[in-house]
Amino acid sequence: MKKLLILGAGTGGTMMLNKFHKALDPMEWEITIVDHIETHFYQPGFLFIPFGIYKEEDVIRPKRDFFPKNVNVIMEEIDKIVPKENKVYLKEGTELIYDYLIIATGSEIAPEETEGLKGDLWYNCIFDFYTIEGAMNLAWFFEKWEGGKLVINITEFPIKCPVAPLEFAFLADWYFTEKKMRDKVEIHFVTPLSSAFTKEKCAEVMADYLTEKNIKTTVDFSTGRVDNENKKIISWDEMEVPFDCLVTVPTNKGNSCIERSGMGDELNFIPTDKYTLQSKDYENIFVIGDATDLPSSKAGSVVHFQSEVLFENIMSLINGKEMKAKFDGHANCFIESGFGKALLIDFNYETEPLKGSYPLPVIGPFKLLQETRMNHFGKLLFKWTYWNLLLKGRELPVSNEMTMTGKQIDEEKE
Repeated sequence: MKKLLILGAGTGGTMMLNKFHKALDPMEWEITIVDHIETHFYQPGFLFIPFGIYKEEDVIRPKRDFFPKNVNVIMEEIDKIVPKENKVYLKEGTELIYDYLIIATGSEIAPEETEGLKGDLWYNCIFDFYTIEGAMNLAWFFEKWEGGKLVINITEFPIKCPVAPLEFAFLADWYFTEKKMRDKVEIHFVTPLSSAFTKEKCAEVMADYLTEKNIKTTVDFSTGRVDNENKKIISWDEMEVPFDCLVTVPTNKGNSCIERSGMGDELNFIPTDKYTLQSKDYENIFVIGDATDLPSSKAGSVVHFQSEVLFENIMSLINGKEMKAKFDGHANCFIESGFGKALLIDFNYETEPLKGSYPLPVIGPFKLLQETRMNHFGKLLFKWTYWNLLLKGRELPVSNEMTMTGKQIDEEKE
């Protein structure tokens, strides 16, 4: 019997488990998924918790609720992968062998990578919102906070969901306005980028919104350390930004098992063919989502689009055919702008975010690079789509390849 092994039962791993369970003959294939955490987190929802929009119960479910029957589920921590032997070793000593391996181990924050970040002020007045613990602690802090300097700082890229820090700044503007204390909160967005976002056209729009909302912006700030005593973040070139509350996006790294396996780069992300999603070093290993070193965004929509390509390519290999499916870097992201509105961007490796309508021309119903209430509803609807369709590997009426349908192409040429 042949063996398909999936490491990681987050978004990517769970989707692939469901897709292959439907496609592979159980008399010929044994499918195994490995993870050591029983709870599935809807990570896009963490953004809303500090502002009282979501509660903890809105973003968690048992992982086993999304696993099909007749698959092997192993809840153990991964020690290391030995790709030359087609083996995976778990922390408790279990040895697993595979014919095909899908690595979906994701990424995680590493605040310890920045001197002083996880010091005396951690979860006191320094918080992340990329973990359930960070988001919950920040919610409790905001409930009683009387104001001061709120700094949102990205330490370095790449990070999960690159638009999330901007969304946090916009929602903070809305939240403290609603609490009638916006005049008591100075919001400061600090980024290592030379602009507000990684994509030029979107960065221009985001910069305008930051200005309109009276959010101070500091670019080209490469965070070197945090001074806990004086409440300052200090860059490698000795620039200083004071804070009363620091909302940090720490260094993001791939799972530590990738480092122990000697398969990743300096941040434990795995060298992956950006089109086929095949490991650059091992032909029977594929990588999906945040675990890759791809130049695409580390976001839920990207994992969904990648899953279609990865599924087709592995099935082609299994059936002795050439891999023809190509991932074009497609990503689309709703960007919460506060006050019940949001923007939407749709782009890939080659094409910048453009204005227009999505997914249909003219009628949309969503507008690209424009602020609308419908976009906000789309952002909230995604949670239902995630729990009920996406994780279960069901087909969605959105192509994994980005199209120019509905986009204002002429504007790009001007």
